[in-house]
Amino acid sequence: MNKHSSKEQAHFSLADELGGIELLNASYQKQNFSRHSHEGYTVGVIDTGAQRFYRTGGDHVAPQDSIILVNADEVHNGRSATDNGWSYRAMYPLPEQFADIAAAIGTKRTGAPYFPEPVVKDKPLADLLRLTFETLTGSDNALLRESLIYTSMVKLMTRHGASRPPADTAKTAQRQLTLVKQFLDDMPASDVSLTALANLAGMSPYYLIKQFQQCFGLPPHAYQIQSRIRLAKQKIRAGEPLLDVALGCGFHDQSHLNRHFKRALGVTPGQYAKEVERNNVQARQTHFL
Repeated sequence: MNKHSSKEQAHFSLADELGGIELLNASYQKQNFSRHSHEGYTVGVIDTGAQRFYRTGGDHVAPQDSIILVNADEVHNGRSATDNGWSYRAMYPLPEQFADIAAAIGTKRTGAPYFPEPVVKDKPLADLLRLTFETLTGSDNALLRESLIYTSMVKLMTRHGASRPPADTAKTAQRQLTLVKQFLDDMPASDVSLTALANLAGMSPYYLIKQFQQCFGLPPHAYQIQSRIRLAKQKIRAGEPLLDVALGCGFHDQSHLNRHFKRALGVTPGQYAKEVERNNVQARQTHFL
């Protein structure tokens, strides 16, 4: 057995609260997350070791007991900051879930929060998040589960949330780049060429690559991979076979999907599908009780 194999563990799960929240409990030593983004926020607590990750234009180190905060759709990566790896627990709430809670408690800021600090040292909140993760994965007490998730998200917003900084209109006002992004979002499985995208934007291929990365954090080909992973998650949750998912999302084969899925999410498509099915079975059983 590889001496590092015991360090590479990841358990994905789904909590039903707020319409569904993805959870991850992982221990890594050699895992190297590629630059990617999520539909939801990343809210994680480092249990052991330390993680180094890119966010908002620079690298950051999150030591033990610190909280990692990555905003929705924000490009980031991740790897160990120590020789012995790191372990952490995380949840990935969606912007609309934060926005609903913000509206319910009547905060001054409307909509989903923006977390300006990538790494937060807040031991009481870290302990609360750990309790929330443990409860969501180990208790069926609905009142306790809901109470903890609401309390955790409210404290995150009120202690560490802010209004999103004004957008750089010199970048975001470029309609051509928005057209390219919209095409990749709407047609992730399309085998589109850089030349075709450049023609759509009315730019040279080189200029498109440079400007797209400046605006959205990833070059077009890497952004397309992220769009394909998001589509793959949708198809897996709809119950499609993994090979069909891979081919239907524009990947060459299942191993191609596996490689990119694991590098972005830390779990394989098979692990993700298994937890989705387990969650669906529990939902059906609850429905018939």
